[in-house]
Amino acid sequence: MRFASSISAVAALLASAASAAGVVGAAEGFAKGVTGGGNASPVYPKTNAELVSYLGDNQARVIVLTKTFDFTGSEGTASGSGCAPWGTGSACQVAINQNGWCDNYQKSAPKVSVSYDKAGTLGITVKSNKSLIGQGSAGVIKGKGLRLTGGVKNVIIQNIHVTSINPKYVWGGDAITLDGTDMVWIDHVKTSLIGRQHIVLGESASNRVTISNSEIDGSTSWSATCDGHHYWGIYVTGSSDLVTLKGNYIHHTSGRSPKAAGNALIHAVNNYFYANSGHAFEVDAGGSVLAEGNVFQNVKAPVDSTVGGQLFTVSNGGGACSSALGRSCQANAFGSSGAFSRADTGFLKNFGGKNVASADTAANANGYVRDRAGVGKI
Repeated sequence: MRFASSISAVAALLASAASAAGVVGAAEGFAKGVTGGGNASPVYPKTNAELVSYLGDNQARVIVLTKTFDFTGSEGTASGSGCAPWGTGSACQVAINQNGWCDNYQKSAPKVSVSYDKAGTLGITVKSNKSLIGQGSAGVIKGKGLRLTGGVKNVIIQNIHVTSINPKYVWGGDAITLDGTDMVWIDHVKTSLIGRQHIVLGESASNRVTISNSEIDGSTSWSATCDGHHYWGIYVTGSSDLVTLKGNYIHHTSGRSPKAAGNALIHAVNNYFYANSGHAFEVDAGGSVLAEGNVFQNVKAPVDSTVGGQLFTVSNGGGACSSALGRSCQANAFGSSGAFSRADTGFLKNFGGKNVASADTAANANGYVRDRAGVGKI
């Protein structure tokens, strides 16, 4: 009887562990309803090759990371000529001459020698119907990002840390790339020490995306602004991008946090922007942004000085949101930060019929966003 009891206890423990391996919570906003790998039995990759295989096959999968997967050096290094558009100081990023970028766009910049890790320049292919989940704070991918392209849909990335992708070099690689996707949820993810974009949505339609409770850590020893603040944050310039940014902690950046262009509609709600030495939002032609309930602390310019798209910041009253969102919007809050006041309302009708995230007051968001955002905090 004691033996049988022990077997029952072990079985219960294993069942509990399997349950704990699943996705926690559900997406709000545009990607509401995403299921990822669903109820597929969890797999636990042990090697880089296993991780790449699980992410890139055509099966629905729940992939649980229990350690650091270090791709640094796995594909060798490349050397060549680059350029220094922002100066040759030790705190400045330099650029790889990718696709002739230095030759074509930075002809007057000083030429420099570059040597970088090849693994970082292209992310791991992620196919449809995947949940990629970190266990505790142990799930780390180092030296290589994730890449979702070409019609990939129904993907959840939760509770992982993507880091150390050629941070010295522009064009050294991106942490998470979406280009031609639908229904993607990025939640409780941390990105740090990235060469180019922390999160980039390319020119093809990325459709419905929710980025929530994540930490974009721009602290770096090399930046395009040469001041320890990463310039390339979140880049949303695709055709028909619908992006919910909720509850994220975006700090120590100096630009493009986020940038909206193309035909992107961004709902930025209850995010905490901290220590930005340049601008947070950049809204170019085609981009539309509703920003509500956000906190800006020590942000020099919450928005770039030139707004070519549409931006509504709720400074003129939240009632303009009611017809599209079914509720009033929340005002943003500021501490030692620049102005953020614009009232373009014509695009708000584009929220009609879509899943829209709820909004808390900025005062409440100020109390919990930093504590909840990032890896290991589910």
